[in-house]
Amino acid sequence: METSYVITFIGDDRPGLVEQLSSVIENNRGNWHESRLSQLGGKFAGLVLVSLPSDSGAALEADLKALSATGLSVRVTPTTQVATGVEGRAITLTVIGPDRLGIVREIARVLAEREINVVDMDSQVTSAPMSAEMIFHARIDAQIPMATDMDDLHDTLEDISNHMTLEIELD
Repeated sequence: METSYVITFIGDDRPGLVEQLSSVIENNRGNWHESRLSQLGGKFAGLVLVSLPSDSGAALEADLKALSATGLSVRVTPTTQVATGVEGRAITLTVIGPDRLGIVREIARVLAEREINVVDMDSQVTSAPMSAEMIFHARIDAQIPMATDMDDLHDTLEDISNHMTLEIELD
């Protein structure tokens, strides 16, 4: 029988960090399935979904936590079967505009109020080429309930867009 785990980690960015993690996973008979890894603020952070024989979980966790001696902070969380099938459809929001406090909070509030589940989100702040103004960019993939009033959602996102001087596209 196999068990799945989500491994979260963060440490100073350096060559060989992914190899170090993957070696520990493989040495514990683990199979690396999915991951999201990124360099952020001089750190390297990630999420990794692995599966391994049930009797290897404790050893994997101990071996990964031993990496703290190298400056890596690791957490291992067993996964559970998630009920499938909330009726809905996939949407994508793209957001761009001047960076300011509250952009993510405002959009997340609107989504949460409508029980829209964020599945994946990527964001970054970059310097505009001509003005050097800091520009916020985000892509949000979400699962939206079928009963969601799309006109209301569009109107509310447009209000945020106007108030915060953003471009928000809903696909």
